[in-house]
Amino acid sequence: MQKIHAAITAVGGYVPDYVLTNAELETMMDTNDEWITSRTGIKERRILKGEGKGSSDLAVGAVLNLLEKRGLAPTDIELVICATTTPDMQFPATANVICDKVGMVNAWGYDINAACSGFIYALTIGSQFIETGRHKKVLVIGVDKMSSIMNYEDRATSIIFGDGAGCVLLEPNDEGNGLIDSILKTDGRGRVYLHQKAGGSVKPATIETVMNKEHYVYQEGQAVFKFAVKNMADAAAEILERNNLTADDVAWLVPHQANKRIITATAERMNLPAEKVMVNIERFGNTTNGTLPLCLWEWESKLHKGDNIILAAFGGGFTWGSTYIKWAYDTK
Repeated sequence: MQKIHAAITAVGGYVPDYVLTNAELETMMDTNDEWITSRTGIKERRILKGEGKGSSDLAVGAVLNLLEKRGLAPTDIELVICATTTPDMQFPATANVICDKVGMVNAWGYDINAACSGFIYALTIGSQFIETGRHKKVLVIGVDKMSSIMNYEDRATSIIFGDGAGCVLLEPNDEGNGLIDSILKTDGRGRVYLHQKAGGSVKPATIETVMNKEHYVYQEGQAVFKFAVKNMADAAAEILERNNLTADDVAWLVPHQANKRIITATAERMNLPAEKVMVNIERFGNTTNGTLPLCLWEWESKLHKGDNIILAAFGGGFTWGSTYIKWAYDTK
């Protein structure tokens, strides 16, 4: 009997209209375009504006885009897994909010938080519901409104992040295409280098935590960079070796868009030329859970049935990993 794989059968994406350029950041803090570009590769990022707008609103745009392309009704979706670091609220889950806003009344759903690695974690989890036959249509969303936790007086962090959402639909495939393998890692010792200091159960919100700006992203950039360069690259190389793949076998590397130098280091570790690497960090920045599906969304027309695609990510926690997918369709 042919093994059932969880195949990506549709991709959706959404970024807000407002463009925050390096030139505008120069008016907000002590920085300049050359400094930002040379260190990150970022020229601009998208920001969600509007009172009462959150991650769910970004995700709705991506989901509606996917459903329209795939020709599905919201009621066709059975499960929604939302990877996000910036949920609409502590509870209920943002996945529940998205289901309500889109009309996915037949779906159950939940959130996962693995920082920037959340999308490949969610993709791996979602694939198991397909492989076991539990569900036929699973929606995996990666979304973050990072501007909601940015201190725009801190040039070390605020220049990096943007807002955006992407999603994929998983369906059964008996042709050998779909999610083939994943390597997922965690090292909690890294939490001290990249986190949000207040707002959780250890340090609930108070007047003092707000005044001390402890609800923004805190990052020790050099420590994170060193760990990310090595471990994201190692995970991508390991998944090639484990599946007897060479660089020639790989059609595309889809790397987390955290930093252009980290992307380059991962590609070099895999011996991949630049033309096989998806890079849109210069226009969107780091959208955290949104980076990988947004790349798939932008490059969808260039993907072909049977292509070997490697996804790689690294995030706070620390979390990191890599996923091997055989693409399941040609874009019409």
